[in-house]
Amino acid sequence: MRTFSILLISLLSSITLIGQEITGQWNGVLKVQGTQLRLVFNVTKTDKGVSSTMDSPDQGAKGIPTTSTSFENSILTITIENARIEYVGALGKDNIIVGTFKQAGQSFAMNLSKEVIEKEKLVRPQEPIKPYPYYSEDVTFENSKARINLSGTLTLPKKDGVFPVAILISGSGPQNRDEELLGHKPFLVLSDYLTKNGIAILRYDDGGTALSGGDFKTATSADFATDVESAIEYLKTRKEINKNKIGLIGHSEGGLIAPMVASKSKDVAFIVLLAGTGIQGDQILLLQQKLIGKASGVSEEDLQKTELTNRKAFEIVNKSNSMEQLNIDLTNFIKQSLVDNPNAGKPQGMSDDDFVKLQVKQIANPWMQYFIKYNPRPALEKVKCPVLAINGEKDLQVPPKENLEAIKEALAKAGNKKVTIKELPDLNHLFQECKTGSPEEYATIEQTFSPTALTEILKWVQTQTK
Repeated sequence: MRTFSILLISLLSSITLIGQEITGQWNGVLKVQGTQLRLVFNVTKTDKGVSSTMDSPDQGAKGIPTTSTSFENSILTITIENARIEYVGALGKDNIIVGTFKQAGQSFAMNLSKEVIEKEKLVRPQEPIKPYPYYSEDVTFENSKARINLSGTLTLPKKDGVFPVAILISGSGPQNRDEELLGHKPFLVLSDYLTKNGIAILRYDDGGTALSGGDFKTATSADFATDVESAIEYLKTRKEINKNKIGLIGHSEGGLIAPMVASKSKDVAFIVLLAGTGIQGDQILLLQQKLIGKASGVSEEDLQKTELTNRKAFEIVNKSNSMEQLNIDLTNFIKQSLVDNPNAGKPQGMSDDDFVKLQVKQIANPWMQYFIKYNPRPALEKVKCPVLAINGEKDLQVPPKENLEAIKEALAKAGNKKVTIKELPDLNHLFQECKTGSPEEYATIEQTFSPTALTEILKWVQTQTK
């Protein structure tokens, strides 16, 4: 599930340096929320002093021109105006520049060295290592409605045989088939565990992500639901799949999508909702922002101000029928909010206009507009197949009590008696054992997926597929 935050890494632009000792290739690794990004400054001498370019190897970008730089009294200062970036570092006698990378008011420590710096290898003990003790095949299947091809991986307990299967549906944001985020691969771990225990798994890159076709920027949950429908049709063509035992396992937004599909398809034998939503999107976001804010130490007064502003913004979205008009209405509203509260979360150094544009962009897009308006209850009220819904007790993104209760009530209205609802102690939104549940913990936890949660899922799926 998405959270509101300003993420780094956009357009990076030009540098001018003074002093021969600073020329050469300077290497650094920027660490942001568990993600590591290698950056390289290539500094060369010119008639007027020094110029440079920037490389971002992990993004496949080389020779990016930059904006301005100074090197005085061993202090290197680089500013990149169009991306609101500043790097300041001190060159020491050990030929290491110790510095800070800033963007839009956020600061990240980043040192530079002439030596090539490798990204730190993250410890993820649950990730399986090839060769796997089961059959794995990279596959491609068509979403005929969207006219795109989706790429994924089908794992089978054995190459030959007929097996029950589950389709894994990822959470929000552009996810690959492993649902890779913050140094973790939850779907790789889940797929490996279930396949080892007799359940075939199909997982795939989201449309417009990695090797799958499509345009992720314009897609909504409804579009992703058609990807799932296409995955079901594909599995029905495979001789290794028991056509009567095709299930869906959705995490976060995937737990919203699974009931959308199951409510309309007789081909779905069961669904597992991992931190799935039971209440409307705007309410989810309000709860999420409040809980994460509290965990981050935000004062009660500021939390209340933020909630009031967000409620009004979401009201504008709920009443909107036109993206063009939504942009206008939100722009006017956020501008007025800034007048009323000039320090309303605006990063230091960011202009009012840029702040307003950023806020509007986060809300006035197809995915967010759809999510804010979408109430999962009507779809859940039509689900007749067996359902397992589990949440972590410390989930701050899809709070367990409000959502599990709403899911339970909706399925009861459907007359569905094959329902298991569980809140698992001490687990966060990613089903990791945690201390606070804050998203800031996700990357720092070695565990990718709690064994307790894995066991709950397996036992329940095995019961449905006997």
